[in-house]
Amino acid sequence: MLRDRELLLYKDFRHGDILKDMSELVYEYEFGYDEEENGRYRTLLFDIVSRLVDLSSSHGFKGNLWHMYLTYLLANNENAYSTAAELKGSFDGTLNDVALHDFSIFKEMFDYDLAAIDEKLAAGCISYITAYDNDDEDGKQFNKRIRDRICELGVSLAGAADAVEFKDMVTGFYKEFGVGKFGLHKAFRVEHEGDGEVVIKPITRIAHVWLDDLVGYEIAKKKLIDNTEAFIAGRPANNCLLFGDAGTGKSSAIKGILNEYYEKGLRVIEIYRHQFKDINDVIAQIKNRNYRFILYMDDLSFEEFETDYKYLKAVIEGGLEKKPENVLIYATSNRRHLVKETWGDREDIKVDNGIHKSDTMQEKLSLVYRFGVTIYFSKPDKKEFQNIVRVLAERKGIKMPEEELLLEANKWELAHGGLSGRTAVQFIDHLLGSEGD
Repeated sequence: MLRDRELLLYKDFRHGDILKDMSELVYEYEFGYDEEENGRYRTLLFDIVSRLVDLSSSHGFKGNLWHMYLTYLLANNENAYSTAAELKGSFDGTLNDVALHDFSIFKEMFDYDLAAIDEKLAAGCISYITAYDNDDEDGKQFNKRIRDRICELGVSLAGAADAVEFKDMVTGFYKEFGVGKFGLHKAFRVEHEGDGEVVIKPITRIAHVWLDDLVGYEIAKKKLIDNTEAFIAGRPANNCLLFGDAGTGKSSAIKGILNEYYEKGLRVIEIYRHQFKDINDVIAQIKNRNYRFILYMDDLSFEEFETDYKYLKAVIEGGLEKKPENVLIYATSNRRHLVKETWGDREDIKVDNGIHKSDTMQEKLSLVYRFGVTIYFSKPDKKEFQNIVRVLAERKGIKMPEEELLLEANKWELAHGGLSGRTAVQFIDHLLGSEGD
């Protein structure tokens, strides 16, 4: 039988309804089978198979969908054992024994012969999910890399000799890849549940941008890479401000950093200005996890009448509680000093808008001073712009005489926002979209 009610640590599963219904069906089959209820049993089995197929469609699973489902439950469940194993792998103590109890039950679930129930009910549907061939492997919830990891673990667990080997495999997965949403996703956003609770939600579709895709800016990229690598390695690192002209690749650089260092435990949480009040709640949820988190604030700037920047200053570096070592803030902005300045802020301008003008100026600059690393992304000149176009065209396989390519690029930038990396990318996309015309 399936003893899901005897689990001690692994409870409150997402999509746990499938396990609950399968356990009920198995229990009825083994201990209370009633021929008159045969129709209800068949309906329940068909419904379970249907939900497993739906889950495989949304998550990209293939193979034995019952095994993939059970593996998905294990990979997603954050509990006392899984989060501890994420930090230190195997360990001793009573918690280890409690986990072995639960893994023994999961091993029975993997080994249970569902075909016997299928035959008894003359349903003929279990064969559909024991060797499921999924043409759409991308799924909507996971990227291919995550899906492959879960499928590989599921195949390994199906071959485990006993509960101890089963436990070792799952523990190794936790240590190498993590558990739950932070282990299985790379980027997140902050949302509020109905009761106002601050929830960190995965972003399931991430642009596949790499640092090499950002043509030029070698000095800027090196500063960003050096700081990020120090952070990932556990060495001292600084909050980062990427500033400069619009369309120069600041946001793309952050996406590139995420994709480059995700495998080494880097995660990014996107936070908007109106969510600054939630930052302490966010940090409380991530400070004890075995990942390095970047709180990412895109297009950060403030008008002179806005005071939210004062709250952000305190959060970054000013409260009594020490900032966790696994959290940094990376921000992008078109403004070097983030807060709009007026002529009256300057000492050499005689405008009476404050008694101590130097204090006013320092107040506005104090936010940017809290970013230990500032990186400038400048607008490319004509020669640099043409080089970006030339490199991107080559990478995309565009066959066009160079003279014609650059002439068309010049026409495009004059009509579409001027010289910038973004304009170059848009021009290349235009050429690619026009190839079929």
